[in-house]
Amino acid sequence: MPLLARFLPHLAGFNLGPRRALVAVSGGTDSLVLLDLLARSRAEHGLDLLVAHADHGIHPDSAEIAGRVAAVAAALELPFESAALGLGPEASETTAREARHGWLESLRRDRGAAWLLTAHHSDDQAETVLMRLLRGSGPAGLAAMADREGALIRPLLQYSRADLVDYACERDIAGWDDPANRDPRFMRSWLRHEILPLIRARLPQVDRDLIQAGRQAAVDRSAWAQLLDGTPELDWQHEADGASISLEGLLAWDGPLALRLLSAMGRRLGTVLGPNRSGRILNLARSGVSGAVIQLGGGWRAERAFERIRLVQAVQAPAAAALTIEGATGSAIWGSEWVLDWRREEAPDHQDRNGLSAWFIPETMTVRRWLAGERIQPLRGRGQRLLARCFQDARIPRSRRERWPVLESGGRLLWVPGVCRSGELMPAPGQAALRVEARGR
Repeated sequence: MPLLARFLPHLAGFNLGPRRALVAVSGGTDSLVLLDLLARSRAEHGLDLLVAHADHGIHPDSAEIAGRVAAVAAALELPFESAALGLGPEASETTAREARHGWLESLRRDRGAAWLLTAHHSDDQAETVLMRLLRGSGPAGLAAMADREGALIRPLLQYSRADLVDYACERDIAGWDDPANRDPRFMRSWLRHEILPLIRARLPQVDRDLIQAGRQAAVDRSAWAQLLDGTPELDWQHEADGASISLEGLLAWDGPLALRLLSAMGRRLGTVLGPNRSGRILNLARSGVSGAVIQLGGGWRAERAFERIRLVQAVQAPAAAALTIEGATGSAIWGSEWVLDWRREEAPDHQDRNGLSAWFIPETMTVRRWLAGERIQPLRGRGQRLLARCFQDARIPRSRRERWPVLESGGRLLWVPGVCRSGELMPAPGQAALRVEARGR
C-alpha cells in the first residue's frame, strides 16, 4: 500500500484537529517527506501548517539549505520561519539538539501552534534504544521516543527509513545529506554506518528487536507513572515549583519499588532520577529531618517537609526591591509566583487570620520578602510570634518561604498571605477599606 494511503489513517488517529501545527524541516529527506505528506493531505487533516527550519550554523552550506527549505515551503504555499542559531562547526550533537528543540518550542508557543511535528522514524528509534543501552540507561530510558509527548508529535515513527526513501524517489524529493550524519565522531552516525550494519549481518532482525525492547520498556515506564496517580496513599500533588508525595506513602513501599516511584516522579517533572539520585532521596525520606534539603543537580533539589517529600526546581527569589500598593485599585506581579490585586471595598464583619484576602484601612503599603527573625502580632492573638513559626503552622516548606510576600506599612508588619494577618490597620466592619488579594500565577 502506498505510504500516503497508510499515513492518512495513522495521522487521523492522533486527533490533532484543525489547529495550527509547526512542522520541523531540516532539509533532509525524512523531514521533506513528512512535509510533502502533510501538504498533500491538507484537505483530510485540516491542520494549519507552518514550516520551521533551524539553521544551526555548523556546516558552511547551512544558509543555502535554509534557502532550499524556504523555497519548498513557498512552492507548497506554506508560511516559513527560520532562525540562524550560529552554533559554529565545533558544536556537539547535544548542543545542536538542545538549541534546535529550544527554538522550535519557543516558536511554537509564540505562533500559537498546538503541535510540533517531527520526522523521526523507526530506524531512528532503533538507533536511540541501542545508543541509550550503550550509555547505561535504565528501563525508563530504553523506552526511547514516544509518538506523542505533550505538544510533540512524531507521526512517522512506525515507518522505516526505506519507506521514506521509496516515497522520496516516487515524488522526486531530493533531500540534503548532512555530512555530520556520516561522521563517526558522532555516536549516532557511528552506530548507523558502522555498528548496526555489522550486527544486521549476524542478526537481521536487530532493528525489530530493539524497537520491541523499547516498546516493552515504554509499558513498564507507563505503569510506574500510573501508580503515582492510582495510589491514594502516595497523595501526589503538583506544586508551584515542582511536586510532592506523602512520606508515609512512599516508605510503605519496599526499597526497590520506592526507587522506581521516585524515578517516575522525576520523569513527570522533566528531570532524570537514576539509581543514585533516587537512592539519596530515599535516604532523606528514611532518616532526614523536616526542612532537610539535598541538591540533585540541574537546578533540582529534594526536600523533606511536613511529612512529605518534595521535588522542586530552584526558582530565583524576587528582587529585593519592594512593590508599593497604593491608589484605589491596581494589580501587580510580585516575584515568579504571585499576583496581588487591590480595590476599594467595605470591610467585612470577619477577617480570617490565614486567608488569601485581607482588608486594610487605606494607606500606602509595601510588599517585600520576609526577613529571618521577624515577628508579627497575629489577629486576635496575644503577643508577637516569630514568622518562622507562623510558616511552620501554615505548613509552608522552608524552600518556599524566601519567595513568599509580606505586607508592611511604616515598619509595621501587616499580613503574610495564607499564613498570618496582624491586627494592624484593621478597619471596622462596613468601613471603607482597601481589599488586597494574593493569588498564584
